[in-house]
Amino acid sequence: MASTPNDVQPLEPLHGSALVLLTIAVAFSTFMEVLDMTIVNVAVPHISGSLGVSASEGTWTISSYSLASAIMQPLTGWIARRFGEVRTFVVSVLLFVVFSMLCGLATSMPMLVFARLMQGAGSGPMVALSLTLLLSSYPKAKQGIALALWAMTVVVAPIFGPILGGWLTDNFSWPWIFYINLPVGLLAGIITWTLLHKRETKTFKAPIDAIGLCLLVLGVGCLQFMLDNGNDNDWFASPMITTLGIIALLCLTFLVVWELHARHPVVDLSLFRQRNFTVGVTSLSLGMFAFFGINVVFPLWLQTTIGYTATWAGLASAPVGVLAFLLAPILGRNLHRLDLRMVVTFAFVVFAATSYWFSTFDSSASFSTLVLPRFIMGMAIPCFFIPLNQIYLSGLPASEIASASGLSNFFRTLGSSVSTAVTVTLWQHRGELHHATLTEYVSPGQPAATQFVQQLSHTSLSHQQALGLIDQLVTREALTLAVNDVFWMCAILFLLLIPVLWFAKPPFGSASGAMGH
Repeated sequence: MASTPNDVQPLEPLHGSALVLLTIAVAFSTFMEVLDMTIVNVAVPHISGSLGVSASEGTWTISSYSLASAIMQPLTGWIARRFGEVRTFVVSVLLFVVFSMLCGLATSMPMLVFARLMQGAGSGPMVALSLTLLLSSYPKAKQGIALALWAMTVVVAPIFGPILGGWLTDNFSWPWIFYINLPVGLLAGIITWTLLHKRETKTFKAPIDAIGLCLLVLGVGCLQFMLDNGNDNDWFASPMITTLGIIALLCLTFLVVWELHARHPVVDLSLFRQRNFTVGVTSLSLGMFAFFGINVVFPLWLQTTIGYTATWAGLASAPVGVLAFLLAPILGRNLHRLDLRMVVTFAFVVFAATSYWFSTFDSSASFSTLVLPRFIMGMAIPCFFIPLNQIYLSGLPASEIASASGLSNFFRTLGSSVSTAVTVTLWQHRGELHHATLTEYVSPGQPAATQFVQQLSHTSLSHQQALGLIDQLVTREALTLAVNDVFWMCAILFLLLIPVLWFAKPPFGSASGAMGH
């Protein structure tokens, strides 16, 4: 074990300008990492065209990043114990910056995918350790504010990602979505190292759990690949997807059994023995599943069905960040006065109500009609993320915060990945079902359909063109009904999570449990 000042006495929290600078540096590094998960989405067509590959091959730029990031997140605790939290964080930031630059300089798809893979590997520990470093640097009384600021960067980044990505791609070129990370990342790394290098945590020379690591990489890798490609390959009708699913299930099952009995586990599953950690992570993951599903399907529906451009779809989605941004600091400052379960219950009720509200819209809904529930939904975001982070961290000693944060981020990322696959598939399948149902009404036996066809015959359209137009209208309404079904399903899930949440046991105390300041 390396001797550090921590052995002598607990370090005093930071104050004044040092604390402000550290908060900015850590917040921007988190913002940058989460932003990169969504900023590429809108640029995929440009990247594919530029590198001469198909759009489906272009999505590898998204999946390769998600895969490496998901694998590294649960490893955060082990890496931080081995090398120190400050050193691990700064190296992660610098690796992220270096491979961001290589992404922008890529001249072929294999080169870009490799750079994105390494960028994701660098980013994995960044988000988890950013929360750990903030909590250890803030005075105990202000740790609610630290949680609020951290949660806001995680929430606001995916909202601005598509808008910023679209603007940079349209006005400059796609490499700039990677180049913007360079100044931000370098500043974050330099500031963090300058302020915290004398506050390094204890390090332990624990051996690497090679079997656990192999099972994790193979299990998560197959699962991520299955989720990314399942919809394009008709899911389990494809032998490849079925094989990937079986390998993922076997590896992850063996991983759980192995890690529970390993002397030096690479993923610390013993954290699930803590009731609040289990309840908090379960609520966060399933809540993220529903929340992310709405945020994936909503802009997709606007662009593919209603005819919005990428920029306008981003603008329709963005108002969700307004109230979230304004309320987060207020909530963070008063967190110690509130029953956290009541706060999250309120969030789930608002999420459920706005999701149901969305499920009532038709294809003629105006921009202002669509924006209002998005704006109100923003009220629930800080009430969802901030208290749940405090619930799952409550009662944990300082030495376990990095592991707990890494593991919860892994499940949050997994919830998002599964949500993307499930909600998009559900939307398409329900769209096909509604299309078949609506087509039954387009027949000579239906007076309204007959009248509409007769009206079209008086225009310059041929009979074939008229039928094509009718099919387009039917498809538009079918996909709108399908998106309503997805929103309705998300509303139900939010309500079902409320009783789960109440299994958490107060007191929730300080966000960092036994941290001694």
